[in-house]
Amino acid sequence: MSSNLKNVICRNLENISLVKIGLQGYACEFNYTEHTAAIRCMCLEGKLGAALWLRRKMAGKGVLPDVFTHNHIVNGLCKMVLLKKADWLVRQMLEFGPHPNCATYNTVIKGYCAVNNVNKALYLFSTMANNGVLPNSITCNILVHALCEKGLLKQAKKMLEEILNDDDEKDIPDLVTSTIFMDSYFKSGAIIQALGLWNQMLQKCRKVDAVAYNVLINGFCKSQHMNLAHGYVCEMFKKGLLPDAFTYNILIGALCKEGKTTEAFYTLGVMSNMGIMPDQITYQIVIRGLCFDGDIVRVKNLLRCMLNNLMVPGPIIWNLIIDLYGRCKDLNSAFFTRDQMLAFGVLPNVFTYNALILAQVKCENFYGACSLKEEMISKGLCPDVVTYNLLIGAACNLGRLDFALQVYNEMVQMGYEPDLITYTELVRGFCIRGNMKEAEELYAKILKSGLLNDHVPVQILFNKYCKLGEPVKAFNFYQDWLASKRGSYPC
Repeated sequence: MSSNLKNVICRNLENISLVKIGLQGYACEFNYTEHTAAIRCMCLEGKLGAALWLRRKMAGKGVLPDVFTHNHIVNGLCKMVLLKKADWLVRQMLEFGPHPNCATYNTVIKGYCAVNNVNKALYLFSTMANNGVLPNSITCNILVHALCEKGLLKQAKKMLEEILNDDDEKDIPDLVTSTIFMDSYFKSGAIIQALGLWNQMLQKCRKVDAVAYNVLINGFCKSQHMNLAHGYVCEMFKKGLLPDAFTYNILIGALCKEGKTTEAFYTLGVMSNMGIMPDQITYQIVIRGLCFDGDIVRVKNLLRCMLNNLMVPGPIIWNLIIDLYGRCKDLNSAFFTRDQMLAFGVLPNVFTYNALILAQVKCENFYGACSLKEEMISKGLCPDVVTYNLLIGAACNLGRLDFALQVYNEMVQMGYEPDLITYTELVRGFCIRGNMKEAEELYAKILKSGLLNDHVPVQILFNKYCKLGEPVKAFNFYQDWLASKRGSYPC
């Protein structure tokens, strides 16, 4: 059944049920099946208020929806992060019926884990048995995953033991939970333990799936053992398991991180030849790597390939390409890409405008950069710290210190906290104009502000005083900087 037809049926069921139950003021014959189906449709469409209203009306007539329908409502509430409401509904079910089942509890437990409230999830888990509901492997897998994400490996081990002692469902939970646990070992840097668990999985499980291999391959890629990662990809083929999009994305991401964009581009070609369609994440990873290398030709080819495959890039990909053109001082291509982005229905965001402002700044078109900031505001977008830093730096380059300070004041009035880049640009601006007193005062402010103080501001002052023929003063600034790095600068 197509999604459009399903939506039409759902809407019709909702309308019929709402009329029959008395929304329009008419008393009609009650139809249990119709109303429960309508509630489920409302939940799928996110109409939780209407679903709860219809449930309440049914309860008023002395009939409650079944547990399957209640689970739809609970799931909808959890998706909307209305966890207190979901908790209330479970309590209502315990008191008035229908009695919640394991799926009900799993949904709420997963909801609490999703918002990092593992304590509440564990409390619900502890109440299940008292309420006559036995946890299953899914319950334990949800909790094991949440505990591993928080780095609570000992608690996760206890949960793992509960699963492995369950004779009824031994194979599947062993594989799923062990995979989660192995991922946690890799994330904590315990590669030997991860491999030990992998070997146990091979001994205990008849068939290890692609998800488990992906976790293993990802672990080796993250720990920079690319040879081992490729070795396990080959093993996948030998066992009749084809690498999926996740596998290739892991490998391509690792290659790009190591700066091996040519190999990443080749792997992308292998992926396509294997009949696996690259997704948005694949293209984003490769384009980011190629943009970092400044490979405009390949980036343009990949963009064309995406559009030919009717895959509209998301804002991140467009922004990466615009930023690349800006860094290469290709203003026309940057704005053409922005127009192309709009033509495909993708709205520019703050990062888009910052990339365009950078392009204008690189081309020394200061007023064009300022007009883009005004355009941002007119489109309902607020400039951020990066926007202001770009404009302050551009104004300082032109010697327009008055305008740089004006932009700085606007930045502070907008509620943004200036960062080290802001102050560094202003120090440089004062030095360019020869306003050394103001530059020194601002540098002292940096030292006392608690900002992470790198070598750039002191290097600017050091070089300026050397040019002015004052090496002693230059050396004193260097000494102050060393003292601040040791945390001994007097406040």
